[in-house]
Amino acid sequence: MRKFLTSVAFVGLSVAPALAEVSDGKVKIGILNDQSGVYADFGGKFSYEAARMAVEDFGGTVLGAPVEVVTADHQNKADIASNIARQWYDTEQVDTIMELTSSSVGLAVQALSLEAKKITINTGAATSELTGAQCSPYGFHWAYDTHALAVGTGGALVEEGGDSWFFLTADYAFGYSLEENTSNFVKEKGGTVLGAVRHPLATTDYSSFLLQAQASGAKVIGLANAGMDTQNAIKQAAEFGITAGGQRLAALLFTLAEVHGIGLDAAQGLNLTESFYWNRTDETRAFGQRFMDRTGAMPNMVHAGTYSAVLSYLKAIEAAGTDETEAVAAKLHELPVSDVFASNGKVAANGRMISDVYLMEVKKPGESDTPWDYYTVKATIPGDQAYLDPAKSGCALVK
Repeated sequence: MRKFLTSVAFVGLSVAPALAEVSDGKVKIGILNDQSGVYADFGGKFSYEAARMAVEDFGGTVLGAPVEVVTADHQNKADIASNIARQWYDTEQVDTIMELTSSSVGLAVQALSLEAKKITINTGAATSELTGAQCSPYGFHWAYDTHALAVGTGGALVEEGGDSWFFLTADYAFGYSLEENTSNFVKEKGGTVLGAVRHPLATTDYSSFLLQAQASGAKVIGLANAGMDTQNAIKQAAEFGITAGGQRLAALLFTLAEVHGIGLDAAQGLNLTESFYWNRTDETRAFGQRFMDRTGAMPNMVHAGTYSAVLSYLKAIEAAGTDETEAVAAKLHELPVSDVFASNGKVAANGRMISDVYLMEVKKPGESDTPWDYYTVKATIPGDQAYLDPAKSGCALVK
């Protein structure tokens, strides 16, 4: 099994012998994600850097114990991710696993972590099932999910007249969830769904799928995929003259990293939903510049969400006075989330962190003032509207 594993330790004050409330005398955070495939820019090494920034900003220690961050590449395979997670828990004293880009991976590792009684905080996986039927008392979902994307991008396009849809969907749990959530929202708004076609993860030829979507006559072609899959689909749709013919593309999960990847010429006019934009406030701009100085890229919602998740986890340990799982999970549910990512966040009983999300429109090349200045914020969607009511989520933890 090919695996990329890196470790960095942040050592501050010397560890006193009396650190009975911190297991193994340290706190160890694992960032597990795709670092070599279609989602490498979506999260990848940039999420690892965001986690390191959070640890440094917290001070490098918690309850007097050093905080360490490790990372690995799961290659978008749930079995590899589960093997890494099991090794981390059993032999490497990892206390929590975060990021977990790819919904199949997120669901698998959350289930394994429930058995191991370990906390997971998903910031890269999208499926709302993480806080739905497959929720866990130790599972948390930060940054975004398929329901919020459907409300933001799907709702906006229907209201603008895009009332007939055809979906081009990634053939795994994330794609199904995003298609289902968006379909339901389109229908609730009075629209219709004319059909769908599913494509393998990381395919390179979208021609047959796009031709089916084009032939449907739908006003909107919903791209229920992400990362390089979405980038390639958009590029090939332009080659087929789909948007020139009057059909619109809905990039249902598209972030700043992917806009940068294809450029404003190809991405201009796209509507998308993110829960973070670096050029929105003075605080986000300052964070974005610090991140840029370290990585050469501006952060998207996954990177900023990972920063927030790590900070919140460390704050919960500090408030609990221990890194014991039950106590930390209780504090994560209890404490408000207030940082550069979310100023008004709260964690619901099902583990969903609820904060505002933003409907964006990608600027035309002539409208961009500075590098990475790619979005116009069209609307702020309050978290309670963007995310599913926990009582309706299907999570057994919600009473």
